[in-house]
Amino acid sequence: MTRYDDDGFEPTTTRESPGRAGPAEEPAEFLEPDATDADDGDVALADGPGRPRRRHRRTYIALAIVIFPVVVVLVVGGWFLYELNPPGGAGRRVSVDIPRHTGTSRIGDILEDKGVIGSSQAFQIYVGVTRAGPFDPGHYTMRKNSGVRDAVSTLRSGPAKVPEYELMLPPGLTLSEIADRVGGLKGHSRDAFLQVAQSGVVRSKYQPPDVTSLDGLLYPDTYLVSRDETDEQILRRLVSSFDRKADAIGLSAPNAAGLSPYQTIVAASLIEREAKLDEDRPLISAVIHNRLAQGRPLQIDATVCFAKGGCSQSPTAADLAIDSPYNTYKVAGLPPTPISTVTVDSVRAAQNPAPEPYLFYVLIDRNGKHAFATTQEEHDRNVEEARKKGLL
Repeated sequence: MTRYDDDGFEPTTTRESPGRAGPAEEPAEFLEPDATDADDGDVALADGPGRPRRRHRRTYIALAIVIFPVVVVLVVGGWFLYELNPPGGAGRRVSVDIPRHTGTSRIGDILEDKGVIGSSQAFQIYVGVTRAGPFDPGHYTMRKNSGVRDAVSTLRSGPAKVPEYELMLPPGLTLSEIADRVGGLKGHSRDAFLQVAQSGVVRSKYQPPDVTSLDGLLYPDTYLVSRDETDEQILRRLVSSFDRKADAIGLSAPNAAGLSPYQTIVAASLIEREAKLDEDRPLISAVIHNRLAQGRPLQIDATVCFAKGGCSQSPTAADLAIDSPYNTYKVAGLPPTPISTVTVDSVRAAQNPAPEPYLFYVLIDRNGKHAFATTQEEHDRNVEEARKKGLL
């Protein structure tokens, strides 16, 4: 019998499954597996539109980790092999001086500067691996673009065995005085050396374009000159030595004195000729700097002697009146060129004058000490004391 509910509708008939007491369940809906429940090794799911699958990404990272060191090794190895034996063949001959007590690092720098090798670092690595050093000091003849292997081979054979002459160049010499010393070497003459020096074929990197003089741009030192070296080769060695020294102390950088690199060399030459003791160099530099700042003539005797071509004694009153751009008693400012060779100590003093207000100095002691003063009255007293000691 059919029963009706209170609204008059026939209720839905419930079918029972055979053997079951309750109503039949509808089939469960199919559910996609959750990404968090899947085992990484069973299902590789995409991370999102446009992204590589996780497994592929991990593969790429692993490959990169493996390949990157290999690429680095190949690049470094290729660079090193290139430096050992660069292509193109060796270039022109160059003279290379290895000073005494020079280590592998400095030798590599010298060879790189000369263009014999392309990398000082490669040279140091090769020498360290092969245990090729130490190398004997002396004069070597090499070729540009030789490469590390050939350079080391030349160094191992030792310096040139041809007869060598010692060229001693103390600080404070003029170019003319250097020419005198070169002319004293067998096979050389003073005039021929000066002709090469004045030809412009050899120039310093610190020489302004409008300057033809090499005064002050040859480094004072003791050089071993082989019998077959030409005047030009000797001159190049002296200029190259100066340039290397100047580079090492940062001559091209701005300095406390506010001078250009070439002006610094000019000031250094004045200090070189005037200072007898190292302790006086920065003080004499202060006098030069202060006088330049105030527009005063420098009044330095050494410049007058340079204008005269040398002095056997202190300049006379007549000497101080000569007309010359080098006479700093009559012309304000620095001389147009250096008046002598300079040492590193004098260049450093010219770069960094002492923070003193001094405007005058005079020799006050036979050991070379100078007395410094700020006023004319102080200076006059110092001059009188120097006269009493027989120094003037």
